[in-house]
Amino acid sequence: MRSIDELDVHGKRVLVRVDFNVPLEADAGAQASAGGVPLVSDDTRIAAALATIEELRARGARLVLVSHLGRPKGKRVPELSMAPVADRLRELTGAKVTLAPAVVGEEVTALAEELRDGEILVLENVRFEPGETSNDPEFAAELAALADVYVDDAFGVAHRAHASNEGVTHLLPSAAGRLLEREVKTLTGILEHPAHPLVAIVGGAKVADKIKVIERFLAVADVVMIGGAMCFPFLCAQGHTVGTSLCDEEDVGHARSALARASDTHAPQPGRARLLVPNDLVIGERLAADAPHRVLDGVEVPRGWMGLDIGPKTVERYAGVIASAGTVFWNGPMGAFELEPYAGGTRAVAEAVAKAPGLTVVGGGDSAAALALFGLEHSVDHLSTGGGATLELVEGNVLPGVEALQAAGVAF
Repeated sequence: MRSIDELDVHGKRVLVRVDFNVPLEADAGAQASAGGVPLVSDDTRIAAALATIEELRARGARLVLVSHLGRPKGKRVPELSMAPVADRLRELTGAKVTLAPAVVGEEVTALAEELRDGEILVLENVRFEPGETSNDPEFAAELAALADVYVDDAFGVAHRAHASNEGVTHLLPSAAGRLLEREVKTLTGILEHPAHPLVAIVGGAKVADKIKVIERFLAVADVVMIGGAMCFPFLCAQGHTVGTSLCDEEDVGHARSALARASDTHAPQPGRARLLVPNDLVIGERLAADAPHRVLDGVEVPRGWMGLDIGPKTVERYAGVIASAGTVFWNGPMGAFELEPYAGGTRAVAEAVAKAPGLTVVGGGDSAAALALFGLEHSVDHLSTGGGATLELVEGNVLPGVEALQAAGVAF
């Protein structure tokens, strides 16, 4: 039952899989001021890994960090070099941070062997190597040869069986980093032993993308609240008109199935949560900030109009449920929050989640972006870095990266 606490890392090289797949600054002026190297425009994922990195450094470890950036598809793409990430990490840690010229090879091995206690070697983009995504055993062995022990702190890729997070666990003593450990414990905790009432807020574009998440929460939560474009298949399944709102037949079928699984009373039943959908909307003639828009008192969307946000009555109802929750899980915006006329619903839900007295867990890039936009990213208890991994864990799927660690003796 090995944990990071039980790893002997002093004076040893530690291969750490991190998720530094961060957005880069697209502004040419900013790049020019940095000597032509793009800047990291959002260092949230780098900052999230600092707890593990700094703890290992303090214990005398010599760190070899491995991450992907973008989708180079097994080819070397200069625009996706880890150089800006290494620069930002150097600024955040004040450590000696060296960027390797490649992922593996003689030069990289030499740099790893030259590391001193507390120093960091950042490998080049691991997805420059085709053996990464194919989980090639030979490539995994080359990675493992760079270090004495392995720590996985990349929850964002835990749903992938790649060489850097699955293959190496068979070759080195392995442990979970603080971030990955916290992600798994928090997300499994709200599913297996939450403080009730457990309230799930699910938004986004397509029901098909999140139907398994909705079904899981219908089985374990007290209330499931639907927002975003995915509310329209639910409204359509209930017999309402949705105008030109995003709604396809497949999603209507999924919505109809979810409605049948939900509690048919005004209170949750064992294994059957209440399912709430909007009772008013903000609609527009098209998806544009300058298009005509208005609040619709109800959910019958007229012909030629589309629903683009939940309305004020729905906001009040949803906020009231959130205020009494023991645990809140939120994934997906309530509307097109990037456009100010349709930001109200997501802003209000974000504020309600931030004020909720119980445990608050937020997952998904859009939800995280909304919290950041409204200045609330530090007002929730847990902001998941996982994206697809978060959804798959909530759905009940086995995550290969986590399973590999468990097989190596790591307990969660």
